[in-house]
Amino acid sequence: MQSEIKPWGSYEILLEELYCKVKRLTVKPGESLSLQFHYKRQEHWVCVSGAGEVTIGAEMGGLYPGDSVFIPYHVNHQLKNISDTDDLIIIETQIGEYFGEDDIVRLSDPYDR
Repeated sequence: MQSEIKPWGSYEILLEELYCKVKRLTVKPGESLSLQFHYKRQEHWVCVSGAGEVTIGAEMGGLYPGDSVFIPYHVNHQLKNISDTDDLIIIETQIGEYFGEDDIVRLSDPYDR
């Protein structure tokens, strides 16, 4: 399986097909992904371990094991690990017409990418 290290943690591609891509995201304690949106894909996140805070559009809420959220096309979203000690693990299913990393439009990024 393909994996990649990111400033916030890492991801591993679990499945890659023409119709979807599935990743396991591991967000390190206290870290967060950029505030972003996508033109060509929607995402469904399922929390399997840890504690997170998710922002989707103007809404913000907690994300704990067993919780899931859906992120439509063009909607701003961000994920943060709110633990000081434990990783946040998310299974992300991408659905759409294109799944490349260049479909990430960053609006705000703590890592200046």
